[in-house]
Amino acid sequence: MQVIPLSPDANQTFKVQLDGQNCQINLYQLATGLYADVLLNSNPCVTGRICRDRVALLYPYMGVTGNLMFVDQQGSCDPTYDGLGSRYLLMYLD
Repeated sequence: MQVIPLSPDANQTFKVQLDGQNCQINLYQLATGLYADVLLNSNPCVTGRICRDRVALLYPYMGVTGNLMFVDQQGSCDPTYDGLGSRYLLMYLD
């Protein structure tokens, strides 16, 4: 398990290597919640996926080893941008 460092920004894009996989993650806050795009080697795996507390972002058949999940450190609320990196952690589960 690995915590991916985040900043409390409403829109952010970053690259991270997860188990030797080159991933790009886009996070963006909309009125209806926090959303994510995940790209593996520049190929989209997930686009426009709403982020929920303790719900996997990826599906097993997408070719990605492991999974990503937000975890609320203070309860069971869905993540919002202002708590990213502190209250809401993005975890990589290998």
